[in-house]
Amino acid sequence: MRFASLLYKMSRWIFLLFLLVLVVACGPRQNTELEYAPQMYRSPAYKAQEYDGSAPQLSVMRKPPQGTVPIGYTPYTLTLADSLLQDQMTNPLPMTAEVLQVGRKYYNIYCIVCHGPKGDGMGYVVPKGMQQPPSFITGQTTRWSDGRIFHLITRGRGNMASYASQLLPDQRWAIVHYVRALQRAGKPTEKDLQELEKRGITFTEDVPDTSVSTSVPKQ
Repeated sequence: MRFASLLYKMSRWIFLLFLLVLVVACGPRQNTELEYAPQMYRSPAYKAQEYDGSAPQLSVMRKPPQGTVPIGYTPYTLTLADSLLQDQMTNPLPMTAEVLQVGRKYYNIYCIVCHGPKGDGMGYVVPKGMQQPPSFITGQTTRWSDGRIFHLITRGRGNMASYASQLLPDQRWAIVHYVRALQRAGKPTEKDLQELEKRGITFTEDVPDTSVSTSVPKQ
C-alpha cells in the first residue's frame, strides 16, 4: 500500500516536471545555445559584383586562373589572320532536316536582324541606318568555305561581333548549313522549284512584317 502511494506521488512529480519543461521550451527564444555545424545552413552569400570580404581589393566574381578551361570545352585557337586554316575546316554536321531547323532557329535569333530573312543583307536594322552587310546569295560570299563562315561567326569581323559566347560550336555549324540553304533558295534550279512546289514549301514565313513593331522575329 505504501509502495502504491509512493509511486503515485512520483508520477505526479514527473508529470509536473514534464509540464515545466514543456512551458519553458515553448517560451520565446532569441539565442540558440548550441548549434551543430552552423556553416551548413548559414553560409555567406555574395552578389557577383560585390567585393570579397576576405580580399577587399578583389570582387567576388573573379577570372579563372590563366590556362584553365571549363570541363568539356574545346578552345578555338584560330585568329582572324588564319585564313588558310579556316578554309581547311569542314562542317562536321550532316545536312539533315533536323540540323537545318536548328540552324534556322538560331539564324532567326542572332543573324536575321542584320543579314535578313533571305540572307541578302536586308535585315531589320538596315533601313534604320545600319551599314548593309554583304549578301550571302551574291558576290564573293557565295565562294566562301564552310570553315570561313564558321570562323566569322566565331571571331566576328568589322561591325559584326563574335557570337562564340552565345552559340555552341554545333549551333554555329548548323547556321552554316542554313546559310547554304538560303544560298540555294536564292538561286534555285528548275528541279529545286519543282520539288518545292511538290512539297508545298515556301519561305514566306521568314519575311519580316514591317507593319508591326516587334523585337522578336517570326520563326
